[in-house]
Amino acid sequence: MSANLKSVVESLIFVSEQPVSLDRLCGVLEEHERPEIREALELLVEEYRDSARGIVLAEVAGGYQFRSRPENADYLRRLTRSKTTKFSQSALETLAIIAYRQPITRAEIEYLRGVDSGGVVKSLLEKKLLKILGKKEIPGKPLIYGTSREFLELFNLKDLSSLPSLKEIQELAPTDAFSAQQDLPLDDPEQPEQ
Repeated sequence: MSANLKSVVESLIFVSEQPVSLDRLCGVLEEHERPEIREALELLVEEYRDSARGIVLAEVAGGYQFRSRPENADYLRRLTRSKTTKFSQSALETLAIIAYRQPITRAEIEYLRGVDSGGVVKSLLEKKLLKILGKKEIPGKPLIYGTSREFLELFNLKDLSSLPSLKEIQELAPTDAFSAQQDLPLDDPEQPEQ
């Protein structure tokens, strides 16, 4: 690896507004071999992870991007005075259904949620967290939805396989909501009342 390759890779990632993939770096750095560029990336990731810097080089949305350390978030909010991204309960439900079940149609989302989801889907499309993947080959040809690259960036995910499993989500809950539920007593017409 040449002496300044690591510096060049660092600069390219720094100036990019979106995560930069290894393929993109290889396309820009044609004079270097892919293993050389990969090694430079790995060294940079390690250096930023192990240092006391306020930023890290994270692998998100299929590429690499500089991100502030999560433990500094409160201070950053004070500086920018920006609110964190907030979602309504219906938006979170819809986003979760799409993230785990994609590709999915609006009718399938509404079936799972039990309510009309047109407004929520439209809002998530406007925020660029969802994208239209195409049309389903059934009568009416409904649109098929999936999550976008911006979704991965917002939730700091490398790819969709980075989503937590149902078991991991249940482990986060303070009490198991399902075991805390009690069965309602049902009157059995065959049993005499006591």
